[in-house]
Amino acid sequence: MTVSPRPTRQAPGIHHKAIGGMLVTALNDGMFEGSFAMLAAFETGTAEQMHRAAFRAIPPRLAVNSFLIQTEARTILVDSGCGTNFGYGMGNLAGNLAALGIKPGDVDTVLCTHLHPDHVGGLVDPAGKAVFPNAELVVHADDHSFWGAEATLAGATTDMDRGFIALARSTIAAYADRTKLLTSGEALAGISIVPEPGHTPGHSGWMIASGNDSLLIWGDIVHMPGIQFTRPDAGMGFDIDGGQAITTRQRIMDMVATDRLLVAGMHLDFPCFGHVAKASEGYAFVPEVWTPTL
Repeated sequence: MTVSPRPTRQAPGIHHKAIGGMLVTALNDGMFEGSFAMLAAFETGTAEQMHRAAFRAIPPRLAVNSFLIQTEARTILVDSGCGTNFGYGMGNLAGNLAALGIKPGDVDTVLCTHLHPDHVGGLVDPAGKAVFPNAELVVHADDHSFWGAEATLAGATTDMDRGFIALARSTIAAYADRTKLLTSGEALAGISIVPEPGHTPGHSGWMIASGNDSLLIWGDIVHMPGIQFTRPDAGMGFDIDGGQAITTRQRIMDMVATDRLLVAGMHLDFPCFGHVAKASEGYAFVPEVWTPTL
């Protein structure tokens, strides 16, 4: 008898959610090991204690997700994961799309929450060529101008910062002839930009509304779910404007909790759909229960 080898990886990270007449599919790009030092002005011992209490990994592990939106007429990608930039175990977008039968040329629109490498790394190949040859890039005008500015590059103080900027600029260049800049309003029918500044100047969510359903794909409102729901005052060291990022996180959490709005996020635990509830301290994330049908 031949014994199959024990698997070391999960099956493709794909999860479907019907939003009215649209199909939204969460695509997990992988997980990477982070550090509590990524938090800004937050005591490491407290962060570790919170993770232990919640049975979470130490050091923390951060999910990276992107989303596919399909309508009768369009195939839309929201962010693209890391590509080849974060090493082993990351960059699974291409395989997830292939598992769905989606070819790069099928994607007609890419909606960007912002231009950090774990969100646009899959948009360009190592030579800087566009991975999605027929897609229009849609991004907040403030993010586009910030990452493309010579002053941003001149102000970089670390190799990591310069790498972030180089990839953002490579993405801007690869899609330069097919880029749409927004500050408000609809990007496409039923899909509107929601400015969420602070993490980056043009960091944005995307509100999807169809029929009686709605969903906010909120980008990087939360990086560490085990910390930032309970303590929305916990920022990240790579927030461009830390104070504004905290204000934005508190505003968005209050809005979605009050409105009972379904949310999804790029660093929420896969499959990353759920609701936010007010709690005795801060907020709590209530994951949507998995069902076999949409």
